[in-house]
Amino acid sequence: MIRVENLTKKYGDKTALDDINFSIDAGEVVGLLGLNGAGKTTTMNILTGYISATGGSVSVGGFDITSEAGKAKKLIGYMPEQPAFYPEVRVDEHLGFICDLKGIYKDKKEREKHINDICARVGISDVKRRMIRNLSKGYKQRVAFAQALVGHPKVIILDEPTAGLDPSQIVEIRKLVKDSGKNSTVIVSSHILSEVQTVCSRVIVLNEGRVIADDAPDKLTGGSRGACNITIQVKGAPEDVSTTLRKAEGVTGVKRLSKVTQGVYDFEVSGAPDSDIREAVFFALSKAGMPILAMRNAGLTLEDVFLRLTGGTERG
Repeated sequence: MIRVENLTKKYGDKTALDDINFSIDAGEVVGLLGLNGAGKTTTMNILTGYISATGGSVSVGGFDITSEAGKAKKLIGYMPEQPAFYPEVRVDEHLGFICDLKGIYKDKKEREKHINDICARVGISDVKRRMIRNLSKGYKQRVAFAQALVGHPKVIILDEPTAGLDPSQIVEIRKLVKDSGKNSTVIVSSHILSEVQTVCSRVIVLNEGRVIADDAPDKLTGGSRGACNITIQVKGAPEDVSTTLRKAEGVTGVKRLSKVTQGVYDFEVSGAPDSDIREAVFFALSKAGMPILAMRNAGLTLEDVFLRLTGGTERG
């Protein structure tokens, strides 16, 4: 659905994108990650045809974004990081304006039905006749998401879709992103790495204008290998817990981490590579009458991988 070949973008002497290549198939939900200045927004702006590239090519649905811009852009829905609206316009009027820009739903009844469907989908039906200037930050983000869905685009590009939202609103937007991936190819740029890990089937990491990683989140973080290294919270005498854990099948190492509260401690338990020691640990502690209060994989998170790949510091 999207093909990027040898894409380069320069601003004077500064190289924002340095000969990057990737392709995205129909139906994929892809996260675009990188530190500030890594080239994420520049990439999105070129993909949408907002700015031109210095070199290389981009095609969307088989149409070149430069030479066949009109055909390519009809396939794209875009939500910018900082959405721009006419403040004196109602929500439904704004979405109608987007229909006009795309040249779709010229029939009044069809347009009204389409706008109503989108408003219901993103949860703004109750404010669709209110002026945009009177909406909260959360509702404005939803309106921006709604405009990206106008015309049922085959490609949806979302730049920081949950920026400035409260936790409940973030959960709702995540669900919208997941649902959108059922019918469209979706590209999501976000600084919230847990969000990307939750909604994306693939991650592309940019650093200083280059692609430095491109894979599924589970593969980048080691996948199920985290099951051979777990962190558990156990109620019991620490020496007895350690002894019991070391006797569990497949366990190769036990390390006491910290005291949580009286009689409750955190431990890190290791097993052989590519093994899953969780079940053996559970039964060993259960038999000894030592309750497990919490258990989680101690493998790398997407944040760990991201910081290692990029050096862990913000640029400029």
